[in-house]
Amino acid sequence: MSLDPLAILTAFGLIFLAELPDKTMFASLAMGTRMRPLYVWIGASSAFIVHVAIAVGAGSLIGLLPNVAVKLVSAALFAFGAFVLLRSGGDEDGADEAGRTVTGFWPVWTAAFMAVFIGEWGDLTQITTANLAATNGVLSTAIGSAAALMSVSALALVVGRFIAKRVPLRMVQRVGGVCMGLLAVWSVVEAFAG
Repeated sequence: MSLDPLAILTAFGLIFLAELPDKTMFASLAMGTRMRPLYVWIGASSAFIVHVAIAVGAGSLIGLLPNVAVKLVSAALFAFGAFVLLRSGGDEDGADEAGRTVTGFWPVWTAAFMAVFIGEWGDLTQITTANLAATNGVLSTAIGSAAALMSVSALALVVGRFIAKRVPLRMVQRVGGVCMGLLAVWSVVEAFAG
């Protein structure tokens, strides 16, 4: 397995944009206000790594299909992702509202891991990661996707309040949706252009 820098950057960019307005970002922000942010980040990152491993495994199975079928499945998944991003309304719920403070590494790690692991199951970023792994290589996609997910979590913990107040999340969703729509069209063109 070789690393493809373009595949890493593609995975990073798409997953970063898709995850930025996601409820998991807001959950990380909320947990970070009541728990040690570093512990939250480690727990969330652990859950993201598990999800990426599952997604690239599924994507590598898709990659066993004939090339035209893979491209058409990719186009359908990208089109679905574009639809979801362009249709969503910037939902900011999903953050746990229990007001208690949790201390200690293992309780915080467990809370963050479980919140992210359950919240991300079957999420758009997991589907996109599987799709990218089928067409762009497993290792490169895994690295780019995991880095993007962990970066968004860190961003939420460090500057999340600033982003929520100043950058319209609907705009981020639209940019991500347009990018995924363009990738759907590109995948269809590749499928039939050979």
